[in-house]
Amino acid sequence: MRIFQSLQARLAFTVGLSITLLWLAAAGLTASRLGQDFEQVYDDGLKATADRLLPIVRHDLQKTRHSDDDAGEEHDDEGRARDPGEMDGDSDIRYGEKVSFLVRDRDGRVLIRSHGANDADFPPALSDGFLRTATHQLYYDTSADGRLTIAVAEPLDQREALSRKMLLGLVSPLLVVIPFSLLVILLLVRGSLKPVRQLQKGLEERGAQDLSPLPDGALPRELLPISAGVNQLLGRLRDAFQAERTLAANAAHELRTPVAGAIAQAQRIRAETSDPQTAGRATEIETTLKRLMRMSEKLMQLARAEGGRLKSDEVSDIRLVVRMIAEDFERAGEGRVSVDLPSLAVRSDLDPDAVGILLRNLVENALKHGARDRPVLVSLSPEGTLRVANDGPPLPADAMARLMQRFERGNARIGGTGLGLSIVKVICDRTGARIEVHSPRKGQPDGVEMVIILPSPAHH
Repeated sequence: MRIFQSLQARLAFTVGLSITLLWLAAAGLTASRLGQDFEQVYDDGLKATADRLLPIVRHDLQKTRHSDDDAGEEHDDEGRARDPGEMDGDSDIRYGEKVSFLVRDRDGRVLIRSHGANDADFPPALSDGFLRTATHQLYYDTSADGRLTIAVAEPLDQREALSRKMLLGLVSPLLVVIPFSLLVILLLVRGSLKPVRQLQKGLEERGAQDLSPLPDGALPRELLPISAGVNQLLGRLRDAFQAERTLAANAAHELRTPVAGAIAQAQRIRAETSDPQTAGRATEIETTLKRLMRMSEKLMQLARAEGGRLKSDEVSDIRLVVRMIAEDFERAGEGRVSVDLPSLAVRSDLDPDAVGILLRNLVENALKHGARDRPVLVSLSPEGTLRVANDGPPLPADAMARLMQRFERGNARIGGTGLGLSIVKVICDRTGARIEVHSPRKGQPDGVEMVIILPSPAHH
């Protein structure tokens, strides 16, 4: 069952079942012990009844015998009436309803019986003491002179009814105590596992780039090894990623100077040579080196996006960044960038350099893949939504799925590194911004629109 896949459910069920079984076992042992004690009490009651009734019966019989003596009846050697008449087995005396008794003489004749006593319920006894039949518990006692034997009987169903009542009295409170105990156990287990839920919630809420150690100050001792193991793993991942970023940044940085020198040499060769073939090769070399230069710049941006600090301690107006990037493209001879900015400041705690890298890559991608004769529209809403749109054919569905992957180019015939949009995605993931791609553009039959919903600035 899926419920037992939960540690909380397992603990609550195990503890609750154990407590329930212990309660029932305790109730059973108590009922068994009380049953034995009640049996002893019942037997003592039978014995006490016989001890009280036997003298009374002898007294009644003696009174009857004296009355017969006055009437001239003949007696045997022991002073008993030989034929007392009304004291034969038909005599019926009421001594109670629950306990019945029967008195016999030494010959087994019934002298006195209680009201409702049935002779069949009183088998002859071989000796004094207790005797249990299928329906009754009996106690036999003989008078001191041996002339009278009394048998006192109590129905077993009466004892069983009292036992059931006693057992019900023991079990009834459990019907309330056990569910209440299970509820308390569930709440206690849930409360005890609160650190586990907090640890789980902390892991779930972490961003993909957050490799900081887990706090373990409030964790119970049993969870400390797990937290320590996760922190060790995060530390190794952090070191590996840092080494990768450092290598990319260093390699890109070190490549810039020699590549720039090689480009200058290629340009010089092309300028000094009069051989068209040599000039063409110099141009190809220059083009390849410039592509390598752009690749190194993108690798540096990627290292900055993955390893640098992308949020600032102070909020700033990102309209200035958008305006500066548009002016850079205009100075570079690209006049197709159209900017629409709100009149009021748009505050954000994102680092201005990170916003600049993000926007520059979006605009470069739009200029490269959009229609050559149509402008690239850059707009910023007062709420902090950045939009970069271009005209052109809509993207196929398979291209949309691969758009943010590294070294993926939407059109292989168009030059590029395939890192621009992956850098944008890294920045969005690390800062909490949300990126949306619409192709065709909303309300248009074609084109591509990239929407970046910037996170609200934290309170400063």
